[in-house]
Amino acid sequence: MSDIKKIRDNFIIKIKENLDINQINQIKSELFGKNGLVSSQFKKLSSIAENERKQFASDLNNVKNELQNLIVKKIQDIEIKEINKKLEKEKIDVTLPERNFYRGKIHPVSQSIDEISSIFSEIGFSVEEGPDVENEYNNFTALNTPDNHPARDMHDTFYLDDNKELLLRTHTSPVQIRTMIKDKPPFKIIAPGRTYRSDSDQTHAPMFHQVEGLHIDENINMGHLKGCLNYFIKEFFEIDKIKMRFRPSHFPFTEPSAEVDIGYEIKDGKIVIGEGDKWLEILGCGMVHPNVLKNVKIDTKKYQGYAFGIGIDRLAMLKYGINDLRAFFECDYRWLNHFGFDPLDVPSNYRGLSR
Repeated sequence: MSDIKKIRDNFIIKIKENLDINQINQIKSELFGKNGLVSSQFKKLSSIAENERKQFASDLNNVKNELQNLIVKKIQDIEIKEINKKLEKEKIDVTLPERNFYRGKIHPVSQSIDEISSIFSEIGFSVEEGPDVENEYNNFTALNTPDNHPARDMHDTFYLDDNKELLLRTHTSPVQIRTMIKDKPPFKIIAPGRTYRSDSDQTHAPMFHQVEGLHIDENINMGHLKGCLNYFIKEFFEIDKIKMRFRPSHFPFTEPSAEVDIGYEIKDGKIVIGEGDKWLEILGCGMVHPNVLKNVKIDTKKYQGYAFGIGIDRLAMLKYGINDLRAFFECDYRWLNHFGFDPLDVPSNYRGLSR
């Protein structure tokens, strides 16, 4: 028992010292390794007299357990001490300014919205906004959309209740309804914002961005619409000439209605907007349907006007050479760092929109 007691007393003193993890592991090896002091004592059991063997084994096990528990506790204390030391070094004062400052970038969609707003403000348009969650009347009925129109179907529209009275707006056209209800003509507004439809692929997303344009006044005609769009397209793409055509189409809220195509050509594998021999559809438009004006109590004998809807995401893709709509919503900083814009470079017509 004297050898066991000597081992116990010596190593209890050692374990209580200020040790690091390597030193405590070394003590563990000295005691319980293959040829360790405690392991060697167990090898003596067969040579001890039978009447002393039971007591010796009991005392040896007690010492073994005591030393093992002390070592485990010591290792835990060392690890906690190391963690606290590391945390102390890594402690961050959130009230201090960031030492490694990274300037953020403006998203191409946000930049395009600012560019569009800047262009239309130059010709007298103001910006209006409306809620993303809209009622069925403003989104469909007031816009002369029949009850059996395909746009009302579940596969196109995200309805928020079983009665189909609330929905995520499918276009920003409800903003024109809200504007005409609360004010009196004349109106000359654009309404940029998020819109939602159940569609997703390389050129479609379930959430996308659209700008609605509306001009209501006396003696407004298709010539005003064409002039407005011609000015906008040239300014947005920052070109001097644009080839544009109107194709007859149908929308419930305009009559007559048209799709607008612009000319382009392919140079070095890239789309160049201008006067090429190819055509690209970019927006829909038309004269506001008399039923829409009647729904908001505007005198159709005195007032008329035009409206147009443009997909902002697609305009940004065309202008900035982005070939996949889904990248807009993936939150990849590397992509944003490449396609993004200086936050201090606010678009304006006189300085250039994106240069």
